Amino acid sequence: MASPMRSLFTDPARYLQSFRLFLTNSTEHQCMQEFMERQLPAVIASIGNGKSTINILSVGGGAGEIDLLILSKLQGRYPGVTINNDVIEPSADQIFKYKERVAETSNLENVKFTWHEETAYEYESRMNAEKKSKKWDFIHMIQMLYYVKDVPATIQYFHSLLEAQAKLLIILVSGTSGWETLWKKYGSSFPLDDLCSYVSSADIKRILDSAGLKYQLYELPSHMDITSCFIEGNKEGELLLDFLTETCEFSKTAPPELKHQVMEELRKPECSEKRDGKVLFNNNLSVIVIEP
Repeated sequence: MASPMRSLFTDPARYLQSFRLFLTNSTEHQCMQEFMERQLPAVIASIGNGKSTINILSVGGGAGEIDLLILSKLQGRYPGVTINNDVIEPSADQIFKYKERVAETSNLENVKFTWHEETAYEYESRMNAEKKSKKWDFIHMIQMLYYVKDVPATIQYFHSLLEAQAKLLIILVSGTSGWETLWKKYGSSFPLDDLCSYVSSADIKRILDSAGLKYQLYELPSHMDITSCFIEGNKEGELLLDFLTETCEFSKTAPPELKHQVMEELRKPECSEKRDGKVLFNNNLSVIVIEP
C-alpha cells in the first residue's frame, strides 16, 4: 500500500505557514543578524578596495530581510560608493515583498536593485546562452542550497564569477545541528520532493575540500522551541513537525512506528536540549566564506 505521506512542498500555503512558525519559534534570523553585525564587516573589508562601483549578487534573496542588512554593512564600509545589487529569486511573491521592503527603507540612494525572477540554474543557463559571465565582488547564498539539483556544480559556477578580491558567502544548517541527526537517520523515510534535498555544512566542506578551495567556517548557535510538537493535537506543534520532516500533515499521515521513532529522536540530546521545561531543537547554522 502506498504511504499517504506527501511532501510539504505539495501544499505551498501550508509550507509558508509552517515556515513562518519556524521563524517565530527559532533564533534563525537573530543569529544571522548577529553574524552580519559582528563578523560581516571583516569579511567584506577588502572586497571593494579602490572601486567606484561594487557588484553584489544575492542568490535566493527571498524577501530581502538579510540582504538589506548586508547592504547597510557595505554602505558603512564603503560610504558613497555605488552598489549594484542583483537578486536571483524564483518566487514572484518574495520579490514583491523584497521590493516593498526596499521602498520602506531609507538611505538606499546609492544602491541599484535588479531582480531576476528565476532559479540559480535558470540564471546560469541564461548567462551561458547569452555568453555572458559578469564578475561579482560579493556573492551570497543564504539558506538556498537545499533547492538546487547539483550542489557542487552550483557552487563551482558561482565561484567562477568572483572578482580577485571577492568572497562567496554560504549560510545553511550546520553538520552539528539536530537537522543532521534527524535527516541522516530518517530522511529516506520522509516523502522526498524534487524541489528540496537535505544538505548541511558537513557536505559543503567535503565539496570544497575535494575542489581544493580555500574557505573559512563560522558556527552560529541557534535553536527552535519545539515543545508544542509533544502536545497531542496542538496545531502549532503539528505545523512545526511538518517543517522538521518536510511532510504535509506528518502527525496524521506518518505510519505510527515512524511517528513514534521521530518523536523519540527529537527528544534525544543529539537533536534537542531540555531547558526551563522547554524542548529546544538544535538549529545551529554554519557560515562558509569562500575565497576566489
